[in-house]
Amino acid sequence: MADLTNHDEVRPQRARGAEAAWTPVSRSSTHQLVIDAIEERIMTGTLTVGDLLPPERELASRLQVSRAAVREAIRVLEAHGVLRSEVGSGRGAGTFVASLPSAALAQFLRLHVALSNFRIAEVLETRTLLEHASAALAAERADAQDRAELERLLAVMDDPAVSREAFNDADTAFHVAIARAGGNALFSDLTEAIRASLRAPILEALTEVADWEDVVAALRTQHHEIHRAITEGRAEDAAALSSEHIRTAMALLPDLSTD
Repeated sequence: MADLTNHDEVRPQRARGAEAAWTPVSRSSTHQLVIDAIEERIMTGTLTVGDLLPPERELASRLQVSRAAVREAIRVLEAHGVLRSEVGSGRGAGTFVASLPSAALAQFLRLHVALSNFRIAEVLETRTLLEHASAALAAERADAQDRAELERLLAVMDDPAVSREAFNDADTAFHVAIARAGGNALFSDLTEAIRASLRAPILEALTEVADWEDVVAALRTQHHEIHRAITEGRAEDAAALSSEHIRTAMALLPDLSTD
């Protein structure tokens, strides 16, 4: 009996301790509720690209929130590339539903790579898979304009006087152009976002390379091989060469691949 009594005496103390650990659940901020309302209309198709949102005062009245909450929601969605605002008066003024997926994705990836939420090695692995498919599609779908753009970028990278920064930017543009030539908008936007997120670390790795001439010669050769496969419509070769090119670049830039 004594043991049971002691046990019973402990239980109320535990209950009180558990009770003290609970805290009120915070409510969503008002501007987040405005964001949710706008996103819901986009998801249901009520709002589409180019549509004009109601004026700030009217939107606040419809949602029964403050104008400050509406302004903050619009600011957040503008930063995400979902909305764009044009000042002034007339038909061109106001807040519109935007179509800026690549810019929003690039910003998202740059920040998360910088915060180490996505390791560079993971981004590179994703890039390899994505560009493998993009190169195959480009070989099947590239038109004369696509091929001319690739040739223009090759010429920039082939310039003996090209700086490391200019080479890196042309390299980025070359791979984005391949993705665009494949005709898949999501692939091209993802490729552009990934390359934008990698721009700074790749440039830093290139800056640290001692044997620059050897490295750039190897990259140039592979770029031309990929271009040739795309131009000749060899989809499987273009895909394989693209993957091999990224693996080679990672090996030539160990500071990047070991992140």
